[in-house]
Amino acid sequence: MPADGGTPFHIGELATRTGRTVHAIRWYEAQGLVPGVSRDEGGRRLYGELHVGWLDLMDRLRRTGMSIAEMREYTALALQGKTTLPQRRDLLAAHRARVTETIAEWKRALSLVDRKIDFYDEWMQTGHRPPLIPVETPGPKAPARKPRARR
Repeated sequence: MPADGGTPFHIGELATRTGRTVHAIRWYEAQGLVPGVSRDEGGRRLYGELHVGWLDLMDRLRRTGMSIAEMREYTALALQGKTTLPQRRDLLAAHRARVTETIAEWKRALSLVDRKIDFYDEWMQTGHRPPLIPVETPGPKAPARKPRARR
């Protein structure tokens, strides 16, 4: 029975409900990122509603660049219960800061791509090569990530 007490379901339904493949779900499990999976009498994995949300969180953390090691750390902290709330919050806050910086870098890169598209549009429209696009001075570089102490 799933930890959330709801009606359990198998991996195929979890895949359908989350839009992930069975292979991807098994990969997340193999990485230790899907806690609380039980098995039925036939040895098949059983999932619950909490797994749907958890898998979505893990997928989003991965897509935003969190390392598998950090995701494992977060999962391990969550399994320890509410005494680890401050550590989980700090881990996510540090990740959020990195994501925010990445978004800012991507916005700067997108701005250059937009200017380059405008450059080519003008050139094709007028038949004359426009002046070169001025180089933007890069903003301050984010400090290098320091390894966090293990909790």
